Amino acid sequence: MRSDVFWMIIGMAIVTYLPRMLPFVLLKGKELPPFIQGVLRNVPYATLGALIFPAILFIKDDDIWYGVLGAGAAFLVSYLGANVIFVVIGSIAVLTLYSYFL
Repeated sequence: MRSDVFWMIIGMAIVTYLPRMLPFVLLKGKELPPFIQGVLRNVPYATLGALIFPAILFIKDDDIWYGVLGAGAAFLVSYLGANVIFVVIGSIAVLTLYSYFL
């Protein structure tokens, strides 16, 4: 491997690691205000919504119900307070059943 590629990989690893490590080091033992905790608690759901909504606009085989059912399932499971992974799995399960019976 060329040395410039090696140093590029090392640099990208550092740039990726620092933003993940710094909050743990700088905020260790400190309590965030309740408002900030509430905002951070909703970030995964907002990100998931940003990923799902554009996909609804580009529906598989022009079947609008495919996107509507997937979004509805994701919204319902997230509204019930499930973890993000269960939101994704729930949506996939509903769309699998829909595809199977269609």
